Parts: sequence; C-alpha cells; structure tokens
Amino acid sequence: MDWRKSLAGEPHVADDKSEAHDGAGHRARLRARLLAGGSEALGDHEVIEYLLMTAIPRKDVKPLAKSLLARFGGLAGVFNADPSALAKHPGMGETSAAALKIVAFATRRLARTGVQDKPVLASWQALIDYLTIDMAHLRHERVRALYLDTKNRLVSDELLSEGSLDEAAIHPREVVKKALDLGAAALIMVHNHPSGSPEPSRADIQITNKIAEAARLLGITLHDHIIIGKEGHVSLRAKGLV
Repeated sequence: MDWRKSLAGEPHVADDKSEAHDGAGHRARLRARLLAGGSEALGDHEVIEYLLMTAIPRKDVKPLAKSLLARFGGLAGVFNADPSALAKHPGMGETSAAALKIVAFATRRLARTGVQDKPVLASWQALIDYLTIDMAHLRHERVRALYLDTKNRLVSDELLSEGSLDEAAIHPREVVKKALDLGAAALIMVHNHPSGSPEPSRADIQITNKIAEAARLLGITLHDHIIIGKEGHVSLRAKGLV
C-alpha cells in the first residue's frame, strides 16, 4: 500500500470490504429470522429496515428506519403516511417511499379479498378488518358508502366525502340516488374519526337516521353505519341507533 495515499485520506480497500461484509452479515441474519420465525420475528424498526434494504442496498438503514417510526408514530403510521411526506423525509426518496407504500397497498388489497364476492353481513369481521386497515390511521375524515346487492354482496365502495360527516357534504337523497343508479338493494355507511375514538356524535346519529329514512322510502335498506377509529370501531346498529 502507498503510505502517501493512505495519509492523504483515500479509503483503505481492506476496510471497505470489512464494512460491506458486516452489512451483508446483518442483512443475512435479518433474512434468516424473517423466514424462520413467526409474525414477531422482527421488531418494528427491523421490518422497516428490511424493506428499505431493497431500495437502499449499500447503506445502514437502521437509523433511517428508527427516525421514520419516531416521526410517523409507529409501524401503521409509516405505512399509512402520505407518499410525498415519506419521500421528503431525510434519507428517503421516491424509490424508498415506494418500497414502504407497496406494503400498505398489498395489505389493503389482501384485506379487500375477504369481503369481495361474499355476503358482507356473513363476513362481518373481514369487513371490519378491511375498514380498519384502510381508515383507522387517516388524519382526516373520510365518508364512504358500501352498496350491496340483494344477496348483500359488495356492488361498489363509493367515496362520498373527504371531510366531516354533515349535510353540507353528504346529502341523504344523493346517497340513496347512487344506490338506485347502481341497482343496489342495501348499503352500509362508513366513516372514520381521526381523533381515535369511534364513539358517534349527535351529528353522526342524526344524518344516519335521515339516510335510513330516505332509503326506506325507496325500498333500500341501510344495514348499518360503522365508525372506525384507532381505538376500535362502533356499529350504530349494535347500539340500537339505526
């Protein structure tokens, strides 16, 4: 080795190989634990770390994984974060953001298969799981209507509003008209509470009853109104409010 180059600050080849070997060994150990263990084989930061390895193959991404968890409030917060917010996080980029978002997309699609082509009322837990994955960690309120056929199978999952559930945004007649347009026989209202608590407000109950009455007049059944929050879910039907 030329000692002058070493003193000038050029990297030592042997050191580089050692660092690369250590990184490869760490990744191999994570992979082995993932494949051999159960759902708890990896910690939350290791799940994020492993996904980031595919996008950033030659860098220690453990600090980045921990910083993402700290910023977005946990594993679910990272996976449900806005793509642009992920991409702009220090150390990230579009490729890294995509590596994380694909998990959220795949999870939602997998959960949705549990409610497709099946009677929704007979697959209630699958429906709740799907809605929780899709809505529990949203930071804004989203209102949806699940339109069902005569066998209570899902015809369409319609986004009604990105905002509060009130008559300024949701018109009962329009909700029912959409059911007629789709040829639906029934519907389930769904919205989330970003506050975390799924307990219904007075406004939630009032507009639900108005939609139920408008639907009844046209021979359409409002089966339920489900409110989703980080702390769980509430069925207005189960509470006797529909």
